[in-house]
Amino acid sequence: MVAETVARALHAELVRRMDLRRNEIERLDETAFRQRASALLSAILEETRLPPGCDLRALHRSVLQDCVGLGPLEDLLADDSISEIMVNGPKQIFVEREGRLRRHERVFDGVAALEGVIERLLAPTGRRVDEASPMVDARLRDGSRLNVVIPPLALAGPCVTIRKFRRQRLSLTDLVAMGSLSAPMAELLTTATRARLNIVISGGTATGKTTLLNALANLIPREERLITIEDAAELALERDNLVGLESRPPNLEGAGQISIRDLLRNALRMRPDRIVIGECRGGEALDMLQAMNTGHTGSLTSVHANAPRDALSRLEVMSLMAGLDLPLAAVRAQIASAVHLIVQIARLPGGRRCIVDLTEVTGMEQGIIQSQQLFRFNGRDFESTSLPPSFLEGVAA
Repeated sequence: MVAETVARALHAELVRRMDLRRNEIERLDETAFRQRASALLSAILEETRLPPGCDLRALHRSVLQDCVGLGPLEDLLADDSISEIMVNGPKQIFVEREGRLRRHERVFDGVAALEGVIERLLAPTGRRVDEASPMVDARLRDGSRLNVVIPPLALAGPCVTIRKFRRQRLSLTDLVAMGSLSAPMAELLTTATRARLNIVISGGTATGKTTLLNALANLIPREERLITIEDAAELALERDNLVGLESRPPNLEGAGQISIRDLLRNALRMRPDRIVIGECRGGEALDMLQAMNTGHTGSLTSVHANAPRDALSRLEVMSLMAGLDLPLAAVRAQIASAVHLIVQIARLPGGRRCIVDLTEVTGMEQGIIQSQQLFRFNGRDFESTSLPPSFLEGVAA
């Protein structure tokens, strides 16, 4: 309690001295600004009589982070073992490590401190959040995905969710070593990707869809021209002939929005060999299916669904959202012709993420999309259904 009181007093004095030097400080870049604030705080600490037993270095670090940094979030963002940060108001912070949620011991001093951190997070992105626009999605400099919701929508105070950008991208070999899939499954997915099959990755939130999508996209031959389309750019692909497109939300006046569907239509004019869509959420699903059926084979995307059959139903619903008043039978025919493989990925109760189902779409009979399961996870091991994939005949030929 004494340490918190001392920290608040130091914070207030640092803010006061920085305000007195506003004209000088405003001309500094971010690094110089932080160095100047650190020097001012060091001077304050030398002048202040601290209680016995105070950790001077820890106090300096904590006050500086709260005043000009990101407060409790600064160390969390630097910790590579943390995959997600969730702030539920100023007095609750949760983190995800190895698929498990844990409550973090540090909190914000109050709503004002949290609002200051949100402002500093959003400043480099060019986005803003206020009562007129109380929700915002943005991408941080390191690629991490940021979502902010403030009152009156968030009842407990400002809420922040940060999906951290993994610095080390995982390959299929890495995922096999982690137990996310078996070696035969990885071999099949590699063959399917290089044979230009259209693959849909299905799963819930935070199940690892983007990680798997990135691993498969990196298997695409480097001589092919690849276009990626995302809401927030998260894919990290190592190749030369790559064009990454990112959607844009509407401005405060409600104008200027560029949707995934708009980007997909434009991508078709950019001579792509393959198209990778980070996630289908609406009418762009129909445009994607039509692209797959008209020469842009080998495309990849992901959808939110709990099972392969649910993923097919989701594609149907999203295609109908395109507003073209197509009969359901025509939509199903498009799906059956376009989609070759559905990869179902899930997060198990212990936090492990793995592929629980690998299903091939085999066509359509009597108005029903037909499929066959190739691999499944039985709760302990990955097992093959011993059904030969029909697409292998075309590959061998």
